[in-house]
Amino acid sequence: MGRLGGFTYRDIVRRLKLFGFSFHRQAAGSHEIWYNDQTKRFTTIPNHSGDMPEGTLRAILKQAGIEANDFLEKK
Repeated sequence: MGRLGGFTYRDIVRRLKLFGFSFHRQAAGSHEIWYNDQTKRFTTIPNHSGDMPEGTLRAILKQAGIEANDFLEKK
C-alpha cells in the first residue's frame, strides 16, 4: 500500500473541504461532483464503503489540482 492508500470516502471529503471544495451535485450511481469556487475546479468522488483505491484517489487529486504531499499534510 502506498502513501495514498487506506483513505475512506469520509477522510477524503473531510480533507477536500479544507481545500475549499463543497458538494455540487449527485452524478451517476454513487458518484458525487464536488466544486471549488476559488479554483473553479470540479472533481468526481465515488461514495463507496471501504478504502478508496490509491489510483482512484490520485485521479481525484489530479482533477482537483491538489498535490499528494499537500493532501497528506492537511488534517
